[in-house]
Amino acid sequence: MTSASPTPTSLDAVPAAVETELRSFFDVAVPAAAEIAPVVGTAAELVRDFVLQGGKRIRPVFAFAGWRCGMTESGRADSDAASSVGREARDALRVGAALELVQACALIHDDIIDQSDTRRGHPTLHRVFQSRHAAASWAGDAAGHGVAAAILAGDLALAWADDLVHDHRPGVSDTSRYRALPPAVGATWAAMRTEVLGGQFLDIVNEASGDDSAAAAYRVMEFKTAAYTVARPLELGARLAGASEILVATLRKIGHDLGIAFQLRDDQLGVFGDPERTGKPSGDDLVSGKRTALLATALRRADDSDPALGNRLRDFIGRPLDEDELGSARALLVDVGAVAEMEGQIDDLLGAALGALDTADIGDDIRSELTAVAHRTAHREA
Repeated sequence: MTSASPTPTSLDAVPAAVETELRSFFDVAVPAAAEIAPVVGTAAELVRDFVLQGGKRIRPVFAFAGWRCGMTESGRADSDAASSVGREARDALRVGAALELVQACALIHDDIIDQSDTRRGHPTLHRVFQSRHAAASWAGDAAGHGVAAAILAGDLALAWADDLVHDHRPGVSDTSRYRALPPAVGATWAAMRTEVLGGQFLDIVNEASGDDSAAAAYRVMEFKTAAYTVARPLELGARLAGASEILVATLRKIGHDLGIAFQLRDDQLGVFGDPERTGKPSGDDLVSGKRTALLATALRRADDSDPALGNRLRDFIGRPLDEDELGSARALLVDVGAVAEMEGQIDDLLGAALGALDTADIGDDIRSELTAVAHRTAHREA
């Protein structure tokens, strides 16, 4: 059994501590899955490996930041009750670990929807299952099997997330279980799950219907990204610490603005990012036809300038592109001013988030650390 990590002394230490929590959970969850059948155990191992193979761990960082904000508001972080604070910090870390499992579910399913071949420089999970089917010379369509197996693997990750939050870990005695979380945490968790799934559903409907409006793109961002990437993690951590509703509202405002900025940056990276850093093929969002805010803005500006220009841009959407075509599509996005407009929005959103952070009744240390994380979130390169 992997031992528990000490309470992180800074937000930079949170990813390593959360990974320890995840490994501890997998130590009991994967063998329990293997008891059903060896092939189920193999699938569970693949989900474990997918979760542990990388990622920014940004959601756990924001959850732990929210907890520290709540603790400094109440004054308990500087109290002598070190053991109590340590137990509550462990709760924040396990909620952060659960968020990573929700993220794994979302990524596995997103890769299926987008028919992506790689994720973080590795084959996507449905391609892994497809390859295993082909290597074993099983009956039926290997690609179809890969999709079906990966859907179930994503479902397993989501179920495991709930197991962590509510401590339904298999094979753990009652005396060794975590403390029950406050009802407000459970309510926030439930709302977040529904929001992220609803945002994903809106995303696929927008693609199918051809709705390339900015309003549609921002509505998807609201629920698919902003809420569950920043706003809800901050809220979960704050509610764990018993934060006031005033502070929770402030953190949700920060999370909303910073979460939208995060997604706008993601849109830029989806077209202009370095595959060596992003782990995804360059231009993947164009090829998959993803209705992003960047694309919606570019189409609006192109149509306003010259309808023929808008039609030319539309011709690059939703189909494979060679290097010359990708270069032409990128040049169009720049030339019509869409990239500059998105950069301006990112800066404005970051400024609004930092302005709200300045008003929060929290400790100076966590304010400073959260400010640094906000800058990295908005201006990341991967």
